[in-house]
Amino acid sequence: MGRLGIVLATGWLLFGATALAGPRIGLAAFPPTLRIGQEGPIEGAAAAELAGARGEYESVQVAVTALDGGLKGVNVSMGSLRSTDGREVAPECVVLYREAYVPVRHSAPRATCPPGLVADPLIPFKNPYTGESIPEPRWHGDEREGPRFGAAGFEVWQDRHQPLWMDVRIPRDAVPGLYEGTLRVTADGAAAAEMPVRVTVWDFTLPEGPTHENHFGGVEGIAGHHHLKTDSEAYQRLEERYAEMLAEHRINPAIPGRLLPKPGPDGALQVDEATDRALSDFVARYHVTNIGIPHAPFGDALGADRGKALRFFQSWQEYLEKKGWLERAYHYMLDEPNDPEAYERVRSLGALVHEAAPRLRRLVVEQPYCENPAWGALDGAIDLWCPLFGFIHEPSVRRVQAQGNAVWSYTALVQSAPPYHPEFDTVKGDNPPYWQIDFPVTAYRIAPWLNRRYGVTGLLYWSCVYWGSPDRNPWDDPGFRIRWNGDGFLFYPGDDAGIEGPVASIRLKNLRDGMEDFEYFVLLEQRGGREVVEELVRTAVPTWGSWAQGPGTLPGLRQRLAEAILRGGK
Repeated sequence: MGRLGIVLATGWLLFGATALAGPRIGLAAFPPTLRIGQEGPIEGAAAAELAGARGEYESVQVAVTALDGGLKGVNVSMGSLRSTDGREVAPECVVLYREAYVPVRHSAPRATCPPGLVADPLIPFKNPYTGESIPEPRWHGDEREGPRFGAAGFEVWQDRHQPLWMDVRIPRDAVPGLYEGTLRVTADGAAAAEMPVRVTVWDFTLPEGPTHENHFGGVEGIAGHHHLKTDSEAYQRLEERYAEMLAEHRINPAIPGRLLPKPGPDGALQVDEATDRALSDFVARYHVTNIGIPHAPFGDALGADRGKALRFFQSWQEYLEKKGWLERAYHYMLDEPNDPEAYERVRSLGALVHEAAPRLRRLVVEQPYCENPAWGALDGAIDLWCPLFGFIHEPSVRRVQAQGNAVWSYTALVQSAPPYHPEFDTVKGDNPPYWQIDFPVTAYRIAPWLNRRYGVTGLLYWSCVYWGSPDRNPWDDPGFRIRWNGDGFLFYPGDDAGIEGPVASIRLKNLRDGMEDFEYFVLLEQRGGREVVEELVRTAVPTWGSWAQGPGTLPGLRQRLAEAILRGGK
């Protein structure tokens, strides 16, 4: 067989089987909807097959396995993707990562994955801001050279696996068709291994910003971790880089406070040309499709400062309408009102905001049914209801939608249906998706499918950068309150990988894929394929508690969505 290699029943592509003695490199491709362990049998494909629309990111995983000895100095490269007629997807559209492992020491409640090392952070082989290689650290005695975590020149022990992640950004001007390239893996003392990479570009284009409404909080938490002041140049540079990466994953970055117009002495916004230009540039640069309006910055908005608060919200509505942003803007009014006093505050604040800005939506993180009937109803005080995944009750959703309200969803910790759910006896055993590291990564991708199934139009998450106190490092301790592994963050701070900026997680990538799936729903409906969308969404999500978790299900359904789009909606 020489150096050409063979495909074994396990799916490994092996090289150097007879030409060279010593270690060999095994390669196997996997979808992005699963995690690859460091050891044990695996069965993947001999080629990396991807397909996507223009303006879409597509991903594949490739496991590098050390056979007949350990591998050292492992490096990976990928050239251009070319069509048979010479068209090219440029190398900069392909980004390669080494998957790093974080320690899960204490399982989350109801966890489906055991404790241990779990793949999650994605370390790029090249620094996205400098273009320089990010090598694995080298040790000279007790002295370390380089960052704690790197990518290039990694080591794989015999019979162990090191997964790689590949992102392909399909250009918006790409000509539909098949593009092919080769992933090349080298290691010291081993024959190089190559894997075919094939990318099919479909003949439709995704919008630049997210259609599915969303709110994932600000990134001010990075300041404490990096010991930076929020008005410093270093912090603002980081803030922009997090905003850029959020936008790349179809998540709306929060508008930085420094860019928001400030109120004058009477409470009304003071919007000069420079402020308007800076805010407009941010919205355009990051394709922001939802804008959250801050709280009125006065001491007693419901009392002595009520007049200022009214002018504040009134001027915000006028400004948003002038800019064409009002329809998808909202005011995040209150979070989880869980007692009668909080319910009354929702009603009071809701009345104030509606009086000042009747077309500005009022968002409250609460389900559209009463936790306690004695507290009174919130109907009329809320325009955007936002229940937890497990708190969803379809009749209640339909009831408030019939009143002209909208419903988003959110998740936090591991929360299933509460005892006051209107159908608790029916759903008390259900498990909606939980967003912790020790659950399947499909829990992230399925969220927009769940929302589409129930007519829920937005997705909220309480934070994407909550790493806890500055002395807690998520690379070493991903457990929020010890056992809520990964809750509240989708990024890792890049300093441990030598990057002045964010490091993405596998969970974030799967969320992005779900947000892109939602664009397929919209495109197919626009082509008259609503019935097809309904059928495929219900296949993935019979109910909130019974949703598709297999790694091949959602990619397969997405393929069927694409085929229907290409057929014109049928």
